[in-house]
Amino acid sequence: MALINWDEKYSVGVPSVDHEHRELIELINPTHDKMLRAESAGAVLEFLGEIYGRIAAHFALEERLMRKKHYPQYAGHKADHERLLDEIREIMDDFEDQTFFDEAQLARRLHTWFSEHFHNHDARLHRVLA
Repeated sequence: MALINWDEKYSVGVPSVDHEHRELIELINPTHDKMLRAESAGAVLEFLGEIYGRIAAHFALEERLMRKKHYPQYAGHKADHERLLDEIREIMDDFEDQTFFDEAQLARRLHTWFSEHFHNHDARLHRVLA
């Protein structure tokens, strides 16, 4: 079962960014499935690491665009990126520790991230950049 399905409400109107958002969803869903099937901890950590790396690269692209265009809300948007990356690192730490890991919390965090960050920060950013 997919954790997140692509929805046009996630579209920000910039093809390269929308493509990356779709790719992130396509990466997150199999990771969530692996967690539900209780595959090896090493495999799940590898996928979480890949998610972290891809999201960090995506954020770097957005931040580069914001700096280039002198985006007035750069500081707040970047702060939200940092918060989201911190949450992913916490998820990874919790998974490694096993005593604190909560799969349902992971699902909620990822779903909230896509629905809120894309809809609020990214949509506002790309309306300005478009």
